[in-house]
Amino acid sequence: MAVSPPACPRRLLPLSLGLFQGALLLFFTLFVTYDEPSVQTEDASVVANQLYSIFPLFQDIQVMLVVGLGLLLTFLPRYGLSVLTHNFLLLNFSTQWALMLQGLLHRFHHSQVHLDLHNLLTAEFAAVTVLISVGAVLGRTSPCQLLVVAACEVPVYLASEWAIITQLGVLDVGGTITIHVFSCYFGLGVSKALFGAVRWPTHPKETPTPRSDLMSLVGTLILWVFWPSFVAVLCQPGDAQHRAILNTLLAMSASALTTVVASSLLERDGKLSPGHLQNGSLAGGVVIGAVANMAVSPVTALTLGSLSAMVCVLGFRFLTPFLARKLLLQDQCGIHNLHGLPGILGAAASAVAILAASEDTPRSQVSPTRGNASRAVWGHWGDSAAGGQALCQVAGLAVAIGGSLIAGLLTGAALRLPCLAQPSERLCLDDSLYFKMMDQAGSQGPGSTAEEGVLALKEQV
Repeated sequence: MAVSPPACPRRLLPLSLGLFQGALLLFFTLFVTYDEPSVQTEDASVVANQLYSIFPLFQDIQVMLVVGLGLLLTFLPRYGLSVLTHNFLLLNFSTQWALMLQGLLHRFHHSQVHLDLHNLLTAEFAAVTVLISVGAVLGRTSPCQLLVVAACEVPVYLASEWAIITQLGVLDVGGTITIHVFSCYFGLGVSKALFGAVRWPTHPKETPTPRSDLMSLVGTLILWVFWPSFVAVLCQPGDAQHRAILNTLLAMSASALTTVVASSLLERDGKLSPGHLQNGSLAGGVVIGAVANMAVSPVTALTLGSLSAMVCVLGFRFLTPFLARKLLLQDQCGIHNLHGLPGILGAAASAVAILAASEDTPRSQVSPTRGNASRAVWGHWGDSAAGGQALCQVAGLAVAIGGSLIAGLLTGAALRLPCLAQPSERLCLDDSLYFKMMDQAGSQGPGSTAEEGVLALKEQV
């Protein structure tokens, strides 16, 4: 027979989600209302134009997160159903949780929280950090543990973004620092604290199959197509948004070609690694976020895309095994290579771009960021202003890495609570632990044995 989690942890997930949804319903009933437009009825076309300019990009982001990212993570051949379901669950849970926290912290006006599409977008950006972070522990955590990660990470992300964007004034329109770097090191902190000094051997269920690699590559292609919308959605409409879209497309195109070159050269037989293609092709979208709407040249975007792809591929080939061997750091999806290293490169590039900006470059071309996307700051970069802003970029990177690592370590320690039902090594990376599979009616779940079932029950009770 197929093995199920013990009754108590099995009931903990629906109980937790039910209580959360009930609390959210109460909060929305008492405090939340829709934002009313500030223009008169005769100017309704202005509101319509604003909606139509942002909603197509919003739809693109939805496809990225629900379909693209979900499929990207299906490289684990016997965990695809769990990945897609958990990704969808975390997206909805984290978005609602972020909406509630945003309302409590920032959005109160006369005892009411005013909700609009922009609030929903910023809440989804908070959810993105969770979806990226859990990639470090993919397949070796229970749904309850993933919800704890989301519950802890969202408020830390909101505080980090406030410190980086509002207080330090960091320019990061595409979330290179506030989203990618933050989520990467939060996830690595969770992994290190959760798994400790245990050296995990390569699990037989980790080896991708041609079918799982194909599904993951389809996810890469979906993300690649829609990534410019993610970067440009909060840019100032007009030249800044136009520049962000062009720079993102150039960077991602360069990263796709460079990934093929680097992957082929690193293999003795010249064949391509599917894992390199699935990740390196997206590295350009990560690195360009911090400079996407700045007055950088097209060749700069192409160069950053190529560098990010090389860093990503080299990270998969050399750095990930090194960290696993020397630091016993588990990174299931290689988020350090796709989000961490290109994110650091992008942050450094933003500081250099600001220092290199000419005196006659208007600051409106370098602004806004995700924190103040509705406001353009006019003026000119002087030497002192450029130097100060470059230092702010570096300080923002340090805050993102340091804060996320500490918070991730604390969160990972909390995940070790027995009541959260972490799956055993024998049963991890398998859909049959959490889903009713077709062959469970009269036969074993895939890959399960009677001995495996007894051992799992002993570990989890």
